[in-house]
Amino acid sequence: MKDLALVVKLTVMEKKDILLSIIFGFVTGIAAVGLFAASGYLISKAALAPPLYALIILTASVKMLGFIRAFSRYGERYFSHRATFTMLSNLRVSFFEKLEPLAPGIFQKFRSGDLLARIVGDVETLQNFFLRVFYPPIVLIMVFLSTILFTSVYSVHVAFILLAGLLLTTFIVPAFFALKQGKVDRKVRERRGNLSTEVTEFLYGYRDLKIYQQLEDKEAQLKQVSQAYIEEQQQEGVHHIFSQSANLMVSLIVSWSVLGVGAYLVADGQMDGIFLAMFLMISLTVFENATPMAAFPIHLQDSRQAANRLFSVVGKDEDAVDETVDDMQEWVAVGQAPAIKMTDVSFSFPEEIRQTIKNVSLSLPAGSKTAIVGPSGSGKSTLLQLLLKISVVDQGEIRMGDIAMNHIPQESIWEKANVVLQKNHFFYGSLRENLQLAKDTASDDELEAVLNKVQLEYLSLSDQVLEKGENLSGGEKQRLAIARVMLKDAPLWILDEPTSSVDALTEDHIYRHLFDQAEDDTLVLVSHRLTGMEKMDQIIVMEEGSIVEAGTYSVLMDKQGYFYELKQIEQSVFMS
Repeated sequence: MKDLALVVKLTVMEKKDILLSIIFGFVTGIAAVGLFAASGYLISKAALAPPLYALIILTASVKMLGFIRAFSRYGERYFSHRATFTMLSNLRVSFFEKLEPLAPGIFQKFRSGDLLARIVGDVETLQNFFLRVFYPPIVLIMVFLSTILFTSVYSVHVAFILLAGLLLTTFIVPAFFALKQGKVDRKVRERRGNLSTEVTEFLYGYRDLKIYQQLEDKEAQLKQVSQAYIEEQQQEGVHHIFSQSANLMVSLIVSWSVLGVGAYLVADGQMDGIFLAMFLMISLTVFENATPMAAFPIHLQDSRQAANRLFSVVGKDEDAVDETVDDMQEWVAVGQAPAIKMTDVSFSFPEEIRQTIKNVSLSLPAGSKTAIVGPSGSGKSTLLQLLLKISVVDQGEIRMGDIAMNHIPQESIWEKANVVLQKNHFFYGSLRENLQLAKDTASDDELEAVLNKVQLEYLSLSDQVLEKGENLSGGEKQRLAIARVMLKDAPLWILDEPTSSVDALTEDHIYRHLFDQAEDDTLVLVSHRLTGMEKMDQIIVMEEGSIVEAGTYSVLMDKQGYFYELKQIEQSVFMS
């Protein structure tokens, strides 16, 4: 209910539209009851051959109530849908504001297909919250109570029957069917998430499936998941129709009871027979509004689960940051290279028992150049994610300067960091537009100069880059990513295998320009290659999430430990 309360909070922001929706909804309901009540009374009255003026007044009343009902129905639809669309807009903005800071690490927790199903499907589901859950019960109860009050003037017995019908069709019957509905809706959402996930993986992996001739098996699996989703939807539809039918049956029983009791009261002389048709028409009309209440618990449960799935993505509010942020802003203002210190840091990915980082302690002095090496899976890239606050440590502390990282917003770190990860995103557009992500004020001369530094001078700034850089080679992508960080020129460099797809000569050329530019900056480089390590101030060797060695190149080589063995293996491979 906490997540649904957030939706309510976003909904009540549109107070004017909510109030107008309720007012027009009430007028619509009362006008409908009055219209059919007047029609029933008119039929009975006409049978007694009343004066012509009486029939004219009744007929005019019926016409007027019909117009009022039509216009108020339009007003209700207009303001309720406007409130719904505005609420959805507020919901999307609020959700994406919370989601944006979590984006770098969101795929560690959610598969892309499931995330897409939540962002699109669950948000769309919540459009029913206002239209089916929030204000209709208010309108219904107001109309019902007004009708019962009016009916009690003529017959208390009929009023009590209508009250019993209100309790049955509005509360008891819907609550009975709601017990099973929660399980049905949960299965539908799970199946939809599974289908979205399977479709996403199918499209992403289509080429590999074709290469390994597994396309038919994957298609069969996709069809199976799709069929399971269709079956759950059918179950949901059957349950929905059955609950509405049951509610309709109860309302008809109540109407027959009104007719039977009314006939008895007329026969017994306790009620004027001219009102019998009026009461019957009132009963039939007022329960037209009650029948949709069978779907109320369905939409309520649907909205609750949608809100829960949606806000479980963003979790708690990450916006709160201590006052030390001001100190961080002072540091970034002068552009100084930060000193970084990690103390007994441990980390494991969500739902994993194995620790990726185990009790790591290290110190990176301001302006130092540090290389982190080790075999694949030793935790090098994860360590960089912790430095960028893409992931948050489970134990221990990371400090930048004198400030604990948990007091520093992610944006402050990213703003002053040059980052090249193993996978870098390139947007559909021109080469110029992709470079200007780092510096939107950069001139063409600056852009061409930085392309020369990474030996991409053969590319034109107007060249088209396809989605995800599909028309670029692996080496071109890495060099373009390095060109972007050179343009940004921040005091902290975080480089994760930046030249793994680049040949040795080009790598040497790039590193010479890169180290010249980062001469006074703090630089952290993750690399499998051990060439050029002599220029690093310190080398940290990791294995299975722990630091096994640390020191300068000469110290580690003299020690003839793990780093020495790695270096010997690398040399033997290249010599052979």
